[in-house]
Amino acid sequence: MPIRLHDSLTRSPRELKPAQPDGIFRFYNCGPTVYAPAHIGNFRTFVVNDVIRRLLELEFGADKVKHVRNLTDVDDKTIKRARDEGRPLADVTKQWTEKFHADCAALNCLPPHIEPTATGHIKEQVDMIDVLMQKGNAYRAADGSVYFKVSSFDGYGALSRVKERELQVGSALSGKSQAADADEKEDVSDFALWKAYKPDDGANAWESPWGRGRPGWHIECSAMSKKHLGDTIDLHTGGVNLLFPHHENELAQSQCCNGTTFAHHWYHSEHLLVDGKKMSKSLGNLYTLDELVAKGFSPMALRYALLMGHPRKQLNFSLDSMHAAESALKSIYRTASYFCKAAGKSIGDLYSTECLSSPSWLTFEKTRDSLWDDINTPEAFGRFFLTLAIADSNRGETTNHSLDEFNAFSKVLYVLGIDLRPQDLKLEAPAAITALAEKRWAAKQSKDWAGADALRKELTAAGWNMKDGKDGYTLEPLKK
Repeated sequence: MPIRLHDSLTRSPRELKPAQPDGIFRFYNCGPTVYAPAHIGNFRTFVVNDVIRRLLELEFGADKVKHVRNLTDVDDKTIKRARDEGRPLADVTKQWTEKFHADCAALNCLPPHIEPTATGHIKEQVDMIDVLMQKGNAYRAADGSVYFKVSSFDGYGALSRVKERELQVGSALSGKSQAADADEKEDVSDFALWKAYKPDDGANAWESPWGRGRPGWHIECSAMSKKHLGDTIDLHTGGVNLLFPHHENELAQSQCCNGTTFAHHWYHSEHLLVDGKKMSKSLGNLYTLDELVAKGFSPMALRYALLMGHPRKQLNFSLDSMHAAESALKSIYRTASYFCKAAGKSIGDLYSTECLSSPSWLTFEKTRDSLWDDINTPEAFGRFFLTLAIADSNRGETTNHSLDEFNAFSKVLYVLGIDLRPQDLKLEAPAAITALAEKRWAAKQSKDWAGADALRKELTAAGWNMKDGKDGYTLEPLKK
């Protein structure tokens, strides 16, 4: 079945497919502003984008997907951080870029094929602004700044439905015009393409036909997308917080400059709440990956927790959801061990290219269908665990399709980005713990109750819980 994804522009699900004759699917998503560590709300969007990337690669082939994710390394926030710390802008952005990359790797997010920076594409931005000036879509203010004239683009507001919102009186969208604001814009709804130099910018300025200055935030993404993907892309994604004004402004300036459709498809993931409230520093509920790791959770548990809700609906995050994610990963691991044994494979074999090239989804077709239908991850997880429960009930029985089941299971893990190999998951007990458990099981079988109780206490002291079953036992790390 084809991948169908909600389109923010048409407000309806539409099939994802490459539009260019070369069959390459062109995919752009807005990356981070590198001035501080990304928080888990940011990473909900990046993890969802990673699932989309994986879906596309399975559908069209890894060599038929071109994924670009930018880095915003010059704007008000990055410049302020550099100024406050008395460091060059490049040093600050390098530090937080490296941290972002490390967090992405820990969360098993595939790196983009191209990761352009705003400072590395000043010429491209100046060139786009120049075209917009020539076409009459932009104008130069008295201070040297350049603004996009929103009234020059009839389609403005279609993406975010901004025309349906309460607008500031005097905006071009209300059909009236009042006095220009402090930045000498012709209308308050116009936005900056080029910002004239101010002393607070320090050394962070470049030459342009309109004087020394720096690009506005919105033109950065349009120029980088055009440079690396062309005038028209197949999919543009980001968090719902970017819908307006960032993506609305991108669409307007790109289509005015290029004279053609900017993006065939738009997709936005919703906000992450923490304990039912919006994340904020003042409430003390803004978590980073490092803070959760310090509490004893694994990055993979966070990835799982961020996928527990539908990406287009608000997700309430809590520490309880992290414990639930850890339990779910342990359950997946137990069944993975069964699939491995039945197919004569190891856990590491689950991540081979051989598995991904297999056409079979076998008993996981419904899980696949949920993912291909607007990446409905909660429904996919429900169907996935139902299949795992059936597999668990058949444990020990020999089937004629063990390898196909193994390959299909592997593909589900790939799309969701679940990696069962990291040691910090603690899904597999160390050899010393397993030896203690074996000793205790033998004591229990010989009805040495005192010895079995003593060994259980040793296991508990070592941080492990041993659950006895009819024909064996399982080991799980104790919750912290």
